[in-house]
Amino acid sequence: MNIIGNNKMVENAVQENYYRALNDSKLQSLINNLNVSQEEIKNNVTKLEETLKQLDNCKNCKGLASCLNPSKGCVSYPKNYNNHLEFFYLACRYKKQKIKQDKEKMTQEKVLANASLKDLDTTDKNRYPLIKWVTKFIKEYDNTKSNKGLYLHGNFGCGKTYILACLFNEMKVRGYSTAIVYFPSLLKDLKGDFDSMLDTLNFLDDVDLLLIDDIGAEKVTEWGRDEILGTILQYRMNNMKTTFFTSNFNIPELEKHLSNNGSEPIKANRIIERIKYLTVDMEMVSKNMRK
Repeated sequence: MNIIGNNKMVENAVQENYYRALNDSKLQSLINNLNVSQEEIKNNVTKLEETLKQLDNCKNCKGLASCLNPSKGCVSYPKNYNNHLEFFYLACRYKKQKIKQDKEKMTQEKVLANASLKDLDTTDKNRYPLIKWVTKFIKEYDNTKSNKGLYLHGNFGCGKTYILACLFNEMKVRGYSTAIVYFPSLLKDLKGDFDSMLDTLNFLDDVDLLLIDDIGAEKVTEWGRDEILGTILQYRMNNMKTTFFTSNFNIPELEKHLSNNGSEPIKANRIIERIKYLTVDMEMVSKNMRK
């Protein structure tokens, strides 16, 4: 068959596809909103049908993990540019939430990476006992001995993590290895990447100073509590590794949380006893610095 014959077949197929698609009321509604020529619609009818399919996938979607679209959390959506259709990726509410969380995480990590004792807000006297403890710890720390960290609890946004980040940055300058892990994200990341789990856990086991940030904000599972948290704490306890925690829960509240509201008290108590062995319990109630 010659080139003219091939072109004619393609043109007929496009025409047929176009007229068939016009019977779809949803597609017709989408076309009406685009305000482009019939020829432009005809040339893009397959892409427009794909848009409708992706929008349909979104209707009963429960989140990014269950997204059925080729680009997770996005729909290929048409827009009229100078009477021509261009398709771009439109983020769903789950994707937008993930982007926002990622930006906040990056901002938070940058703030903590630059945290310095000289920049601390000391106008609130409720912070004095913690600052005094941190200063003493830096002066007296000896990694050949057992050094207790802190279980630091208090109200939301009062600066618990920031002040401990100041301590960790100072210790890093002095040549010690440090790590700050946001506990809910740690569990999520480990579950999503089993291949690197062993390397991550080995690092958290051996780092000189470890801060487990916001413990109690995670959803409790046997795997996260017993196999991940319990194993890390047992190793660090056995090897005299200094460990810190921040939480909005005091220790009795955390124990209740880890027990799944009382259904697993023995397993929760095992974790709590390790935390008590590793740390000094301190409360800081201060103004919400995030406001």
